[in-house]
Amino acid sequence: MHIRTATTADWPAIWPFFHQIVAAGETFTYPVDLDEEEGRTWWLLSEPHRTVVALDESGAVLGTAKMNSNHLGNAGHVASASYMVNPAHEGRGVGRALCDHTLEWARGKGYRAMQFNAVVETNTRAVQLYRSLGFDVLGTLPEGFAHPTAGYVGLHIMYRKL
Repeated sequence: MHIRTATTADWPAIWPFFHQIVAAGETFTYPVDLDEEEGRTWWLLSEPHRTVVALDESGAVLGTAKMNSNHLGNAGHVASASYMVNPAHEGRGVGRALCDHTLEWARGKGYRAMQFNAVVETNTRAVQLYRSLGFDVLGTLPEGFAHPTAGYVGLHIMYRKL
C-alpha cells in the first residue's frame, strides 16, 4: 500500500465511496444529501492541511484521509483527522495505515496532540482502532448523533498526545 497526497484527479475515484459513506448517515456528521462539489471542497484540503489517498499496487484508491488543525490561535497545536475507507477494501489495514500516516504528519508539523471531535459511538470498528493507537475517549455527548437505524447515539471526543 502506498499513501500519497491526494489531487483533484483522485476525486472521481474517491467520490463513489465518499458519497456511499456520507449518504448512509452512520458515521459522519455531514449532511446525507451532500453534493459532489461541496463534498470535494470539504474533503480535498490545501496546505497547510493535507488530504491523502491510500493506493494498492495497481493504483486503485483504497481509502483517503484528511488532516488539519482542530483549533486555531492558542489551541492551534491540536490536530484532527478524518478517514474514509472504500467499503470494498475494509478489513485490510487501510484505516490503520491512514491513521498512522496522519499521526506521523501531525508530529512532523509540530502538533502536540490529536483530537477527534465526533466519533459516533456505534462505529465500533473505528473506536476500537483509535483506542489501539492510543486514543482515549475524553467524553461522550449523549444522543449527539441521529443514527438512521440505532436512533440517537453518543458522539465520542477522542484524544491522544503526540
